[in-house]
Amino acid sequence: MKFTKMHGCGNDYVYVNCFEETVDNPSEVAKYVSDRHFGIGSDGLILIKPSDVADFEMEMYNADGSRGEMCGNGIRCVGKYVYDYHLTDKTQISVETLAGIKYLNLLVEDKKVSRVRVNMGAPILEADQIPTTFEGSSVIDQPMTVAGKEYRVTCVSMGNPHCVIFLDEDITDLDLEKIGPEFEHHARFPKRVNTEFVNRIDDTHLRMRVWERGSGETWACGTGTCATVVAAILNGLTQNEVEVELLGGTLKIEWDREKNLVYMTGPAVVVFDGECVLP
Repeated sequence: MKFTKMHGCGNDYVYVNCFEETVDNPSEVAKYVSDRHFGIGSDGLILIKPSDVADFEMEMYNADGSRGEMCGNGIRCVGKYVYDYHLTDKTQISVETLAGIKYLNLLVEDKKVSRVRVNMGAPILEADQIPTTFEGSSVIDQPMTVAGKEYRVTCVSMGNPHCVIFLDEDITDLDLEKIGPEFEHHARFPKRVNTEFVNRIDDTHLRMRVWERGSGETWACGTGTCATVVAAILNGLTQNEVEVELLGGTLKIEWDREKNLVYMTGPAVVVFDGECVLP
């Protein structure tokens, strides 16, 4: 199987061009290639496929083999791949995902895509649609007890569920390997949840770490960054345009409140091309 290793702010995936390759069991392949000791090493697997409703389809799998609805860093890399590898010559494309069709503007420098601006769509704030079992129509700054400790949480879906927590303590010191799974598998979230732990720097800057369902802590999460900025605005912590510092880099997020659309801009990088023999 031929593949390309790519990352967006350190959130790395193995990408397969399914215009040329066939992947028969993507869930098992995702687990194999994601292993950082015995495989290629990644946060998951992304298949780039033909689509009947958009320019391309992105089929995304987490490191544990579970199917993901959407990946913000992943979709930026899809945009770079299809342009740089000559599957399209357009700089405005549409990509089908389980979270709907997303629209990308490809920012080209020296005939290569350097950054991608993605229309991530409208945030979902209705509690039952995120989904979560919290009572009420939305979950904004609500108390939640996890492993015996109370947190204040705000829940947002960007096509996949997110639980955002703003903390005064330095997130650098958090033991995410311990507390991340407690959030991911909490009974409040019937489809599990991605959890963002956030420090506010000022009203245009945030710092974030993320525990992603099915993958653990990753260096960045595009949908999580969008959800975090929406949550920050809802809690009166930031303006509508925010830069978010992640372990792997910085993303710029804008929530256009008038149109109710969230835009994400960030880098996409090719690491290497390769070929592997699947077991």
